[in-house]
Amino acid sequence: MANSKQAIKRARQNSDRYKLRHAQRSVVRTAVKAVKADIDANDKAKASDSFKKAQKIIDTAASKKVIHKNAAARTKSRLSKAIKNLG
Repeated sequence: MANSKQAIKRARQNSDRYKLRHAQRSVVRTAVKAVKADIDANDKAKASDSFKKAQKIIDTAASKKVIHKNAAARTKSRLSKAIKNLG
């Protein structure tokens, strides 16, 4: 347990940041799942639409350092490639 005022504040900040980043990461995962569901349904138009929304969410998360920028790029690249291969 934290003993000094500084350590208590850091513990509180870490807890709050964890909650925020966990929620933001969840939003990213949900957006990616929506795109994958549209890809599995073979609906290119709907997949493209949901990809555009997911792209913005992924970029925002990367800029806030919730996910690594290379992980964001890799995820977008793989989703884009899957959409292009639909038909």
